[in-house]
Order: sequence, then C-alpha cells, then structure tokens
Amino acid sequence: MKRRILAALLTGCLALGLAACGEKEQAAPVKPLEGTNKGPDLSMETEPLEEEETREGMVKSYLTGEWIDEEIGKMRPYAVMIGNSSDALPQYGISKADVMYEVPVEGSFTRLMAIFQDLDGVDKLGSVRSCRHYFVYFAKEFDSLYVHYGQAIYAEELLGHEDINNISGLDGSMESLVFYRDKERKSPHNAFTTQEGLLAGTEKKGYRTEYDDAYEGHYQFADEEEPELLENGTDALVVSPGYFVNRPWFVYDPDQGIYYRYQFKKEHIDGGAPEGEQQLTTKNILIQYCGWSKLDENGYLDVNPIGSGDGKYITNGKVIDVTWKKDNEDAPARYYDGDGNEIKLNPGKTWVCVVRDSYKDRFAVYNTQEELLEARSQEQ
Repeated sequence: MKRRILAALLTGCLALGLAACGEKEQAAPVKPLEGTNKGPDLSMETEPLEEEETREGMVKSYLTGEWIDEEIGKMRPYAVMIGNSSDALPQYGISKADVMYEVPVEGSFTRLMAIFQDLDGVDKLGSVRSCRHYFVYFAKEFDSLYVHYGQAIYAEELLGHEDINNISGLDGSMESLVFYRDKERKSPHNAFTTQEGLLAGTEKKGYRTEYDDAYEGHYQFADEEEPELLENGTDALVVSPGYFVNRPWFVYDPDQGIYYRYQFKKEHIDGGAPEGEQQLTTKNILIQYCGWSKLDENGYLDVNPIGSGDGKYITNGKVIDVTWKKDNEDAPARYYDGDGNEIKLNPGKTWVCVVRDSYKDRFAVYNTQEELLEARSQEQ
C-alpha cells in the first residue's frame, strides 16, 4: 500500500489529467429464466515511457482489480460464512461480495464464503453459518477477517491460532454485539449480521483493520483496455460446475459481459441488496478441483486446499483448462494456463467453485439454457 501511495505522489502531474474516479459496476437486475500493444517507441527521444496509470485518491482493489477509494482499498476484507441450503433462501446482502467461494460440506450441500471489501449499505447479511476448517485457509489467502456462527469440532484448534482473526456468534462477547436473530426464520438459518455489528466486533477484539504491509494481493488482473478474451478457449455460454444438491449454473450475458447465477431450478437472488432484490452475477468463474475425504460417520469432509490440482477459468463466454498451486497454508492459490503463465482475471467479481476432484466429469458447458435443462431432464 505504501508503494501505491508513493507511486501516486511521483506521478501526480499525470494523475491530475485523469478522471478522479471510475464508475462501479452497475447493479444487475433480476434476469428471468429463459431458454436460452505495442511497447513505447524508444526511437523518439521526446516520447515518454508509458507509466502505470494512477488516479488521485484511488487504488485498484486487491479483490476485483477495479478502481476504488484509497481509504477503502487499504482495509482488510471480511470473509463471511453464508448458508446455502434451500431453507436458507433468500440470502441477504451477498450481492455486494467481491469474491464468492462455494465449497462442498457434508451431505453434498455447498456453503458460501462471501468476501467483502466494502460493507457500506449492508444492513442485513446472512444467514451466517458455522465454520468448516478448510474455509479458514481460503479466508487467509485474502488477509481477511473471518466471520462465522460456530464451528465443526475439526475447526476448533485452528480457530484458536493467534493469526486467525475470527468473529464467532458462539463467542459470548460477540453474539449480541455482532449478530441478531430474525424471528421470521427458523434456526439455524436465522442468524444475521450488519456492517455496524462487524465493525463493533472488530474493534472489541482489537483486530488489525488494514492489510498487512507484506500483503501483495491474491489475483493478477488484466487491464480494462486489454481484457482477457481466452481466444483459444472453448465456448462457455452456460456453465454447470457439477454440484449435486443445489445444481447451480451460470448464464453469460454478452451485452453486459457478465454471468448470471442460478440454483435450485431458479434465479439465485439476494433478497436484501442495497438496491433492492437482485440476481447474483459475476465476471469471472474459477473451478478449483481439490482432494477430499470423509472424516467421520456424520459425513464431515476434509477438503484439501494445499498442494496443486486442475481447474477451469471462465470469463467472457470462454473457458480454458488451468492448474492451481498453493505452497502452504499461508500462501494464496495461484492459477496457471497451459503454457505455465499465471492467468489474469478480468476486473470485476469472481466466483470460485471448489469441487471435489473425483467429480471432474460433472462439469459441463452448453450453448443455451434449453440445452442444459434438456440434458438434466434426461438424467432423471
């Protein structure tokens, strides 16, 4: 962050000629279910070398690669556990997440971990659910504050580590300060939080609120002027990650350049977005295949996010095969294309689908939703 501020000061003359701010991605309306450079010329002594773009008072988000307010950009994000079973719907506030992790838990359900750089305007977030130990490793990749309501026994020791800054609803000092119960919901799907509550909990815990000085970000991002088109990839207009219970899919909108999310046979809706009810969208999709095993007779899983494996990168209506590598529990996962180059995400939101590696064959792409729905009808 200090390097970013220094760069901004050194290039201040240039920055005055640039726009003071960029527009944020517009809120996506509910989409109904349908059928369907060259380098600089060094021969000219008067031609200055191209310098990295800066904007006064702004930085590029570590989460999205988009320009955001500098004060917001230096704050640690929150990674919040969100229930994703049918009786936990609709969820609230999650359309504001910059990165979303979807990961299997027991019973072949998935649980979400929504990562937020900015919670401004989020007055109801949840329902907040319990921790599974492997989610902690994903949260650490973003230097985030980890928020959950309780935990499985396998996570208790890990959550006790000094470097795991977590806020739990089962912590007596946090329950009423950070969380509240929605009387119209049945337990355990009735625990919610707010921006005000999370800030109060962070202050009470005395947690660091800004990124660590050593943090260098997770993803590499393409320039907005030179987006990643995956020109050698395969068409991926409709994407099915292959989960069993919610059976989600994503539909590409070429006009907006984003994917709309569906699950449980209908649009995946945020019931309490600041702009009103809206369907979830994302710019990028990462499929990360991980090894796994069952820990006990209750079906609790051990999903291994450390090591390496295969995956997919999907953006702008295309998909390519990738590999991923995470050297240790403190390192972020890195994703590489077939030539061994680290991929660049397009600026915008990213949805990471962590899938058990024994179910790679369930991934599928289609040209239209009609094709997907027809294929699913034949499976039944």
